[in-house]
Amino acid sequence: MVFDRLPGMDHTAWIFTATFCALIVLGLITRTVLASRQVRHVARHRDTVPAAFAQTITPEAHHKAADYTIAKTRFGLLELALESALLLGWTLLGGLDWLNQTLLAALGGGMLQQLALLACFSLIGGLIALPLAWWSNFRIEARFGFNKMTLSLWLTDLLKGALVGALIGLPIASLVLWLMGAAGATWWLWAWGAWMGFNLLLLVLYPTVIAPIFNKFQPLQDEALKARVNALMQRCGFAAKGLYVMDGSKRSAHANAYFTGFGAAKRVVFFDTLLQQLNPAEIDAVLAHELGHYKRRHVVKRIVLMFGLSLLGFALLGWMSGQAWFYTGLGVTPSLDAPNNALALLLFMLVAPLFTFFLSPLMALMSRGHEFEADAYAVAHTSGADLASALLKLYKDNASTLTPDPVYARFYYSHPPASERLSRLLATGPA
Repeated sequence: MVFDRLPGMDHTAWIFTATFCALIVLGLITRTVLASRQVRHVARHRDTVPAAFAQTITPEAHHKAADYTIAKTRFGLLELALESALLLGWTLLGGLDWLNQTLLAALGGGMLQQLALLACFSLIGGLIALPLAWWSNFRIEARFGFNKMTLSLWLTDLLKGALVGALIGLPIASLVLWLMGAAGATWWLWAWGAWMGFNLLLLVLYPTVIAPIFNKFQPLQDEALKARVNALMQRCGFAAKGLYVMDGSKRSAHANAYFTGFGAAKRVVFFDTLLQQLNPAEIDAVLAHELGHYKRRHVVKRIVLMFGLSLLGFALLGWMSGQAWFYTGLGVTPSLDAPNNALALLLFMLVAPLFTFFLSPLMALMSRGHEFEADAYAVAHTSGADLASALLKLYKDNASTLTPDPVYARFYYSHPPASERLSRLLATGPA
């Protein structure tokens, strides 16, 4: 976007700046209050295992879950402070404006400068976040016995991630920037179509091309378990391209299982840690839960929701990128004789989370509803008792607190709290 003239800090820009600052403060207060509630609530119940779990969860495991939750929540407040400082630094304090002007002086105002702006922004942000990422893995996760990565593996993952991000991100960024400059007033609609097509392509490529860059995937060797899993999928009318075991234990002691891919590329992936922790009946139940997400069309619903929200976002970006107050209100001086498309993308990416944060409870509510539906599907095809037993083991092994603050859980939790979820399952008994 190129402007014929550039007004000063007009009334609209001041209003936008004030709204921006108010949202930062309101978000900080909300997130700090919620985190403080979570820490106090978990600490208050640290020494008492809930009666419903007294026979299955030891006091030691309950203490570990409480301490892990408190440590992660407090660390989240540190991350929040850094994120807020960075947001102000990039915008009102002039960081993004300085970076843009520096690259304009060095490279001119063409596509190379715009891509360089996106790349430098990502690189600087990533480098600033590195110390906290290191602390999370090698201090917090290691303290509670979860981190299995060596420093060498961690650095290798960072390098691979950066290379994969560049190989994937630069082409789609180039296409979107080109459309912003060449497709006229409706560029945002074309860019949205390209973005959605790109995301659907990633769903197909991720299992076979991207994920193996970071982890090893071996076909499931346990013939008895393979027969059980295949029988379950046949009963549920589900077809997959294969059953695989991922070497998750080389990075973390956390366990999981998931489906990945899209259409004919779907595959079932078990963490090796999951196979070590659960018995065959429990693995069946966990897999049936994941099948429930597919059979109840939760994946499709989330993709459709993503399509709708991203269309709204691109439409809003299409309008705001043509408003001078959008730039000046965020501490950036748009160019009069060069495209501002990369600037618009970055500013929108920085501002949008402030507005969407308060949608978190609605998104979490929808996700918890999906989890209950998937649990019900698993109970119908396996056993509620087996799924409950598996979840208890996973709660214990992953040090998930059994006593979250109710308000915090309603705001953030994408899965129902343990007490709600397990009480439903244990009430059903065997299928």
